[in-house]
Amino acid sequence: MMPLTPEELRIEQHRVRRQAVRALFFCATVLVLARWYLPLVWTFPDGLAERIAFALQAAVFVLLWVVIGVRLVASGRYRFAEDYRGSAYGPPSPALAIKVAFLQNTLEQAVMAIGAYLALATLAPRDDLSLIVGGVILFAIGRATFLRGYPHGAGGRAFGVAVTALPMVAAYGYAIVLMALNLLN
Repeated sequence: MMPLTPEELRIEQHRVRRQAVRALFFCATVLVLARWYLPLVWTFPDGLAERIAFALQAAVFVLLWVVIGVRLVASGRYRFAEDYRGSAYGPPSPALAIKVAFLQNTLEQAVMAIGAYLALATLAPRDDLSLIVGGVILFAIGRATFLRGYPHGAGGRAFGVAVTALPMVAAYGYAIVLMALNLLN
């Protein structure tokens, strides 16, 4: 594959920035709605053990995306002769490369998401656990749009990457603020 020309790179970077801004507004909307609406219809747990259990149960929906990624790679390895022997024998074929990249990125994002959910479960006020639900919803949307957009370059996958990552960044930031406040009290 040929590297991008400086002009193509500039255009692709513009697409990435535009999609990241769209993702930021989308995430903010989903998280505000989750925080505002879910505590009205759902009682979140109070006790620490129940809160951690809640976060781990939410993590199941994140880990399902890892399962989907594993299934996509396994199916590709089964169907494509050049990939049948496995990754130890060479890089993935072009037919399998996007699926491998999706799995790798999803695994990385899942680890970070679950860490964020556990941090919120141990630190956040009870009704703020609704942000975990919002994060799970955004994770699913982010992964689906990342996979769909991957063949269209960095600009094509940028919305999905940002929708997956921004809630985690916010959750870690919020957790750090809560830890600092706990230290001050």
